[in-house]
Amino acid sequence: MSEVKLRNRHLFLSGALATDTFGDATQVYVVYYAQNHALLLAPSDDELFPTMHKAGMQMLKTRNLKGDRSISLEEILIDHDVDDSDRDLPYSCQSGLRMLHINL
Repeated sequence: MSEVKLRNRHLFLSGALATDTFGDATQVYVVYYAQNHALLLAPSDDELFPTMHKAGMQMLKTRNLKGDRSISLEEILIDHDVDDSDRDLPYSCQSGLRMLHINL
């Protein structure tokens, strides 16, 4: 499985990546920058992220026993007319930073 993918208008994250980045968080901050096609996610306990970004909160749902997780991207995809076809998504994360940068 790819670490990050778009399926049925949901963002799917591998269990390992989700745990490394968000720990046990059940909610994440989400912000989309259309001009850069950049989706940024950070755990809900990150106090700095919402001061730097106009972010909304999303439920980070556990999908299976492997710890794979997902969030709905339907609103972002519709509001910004983003291609909603199922696909693997390129992403980056820096060691020590609990944030994902995903290219939509």
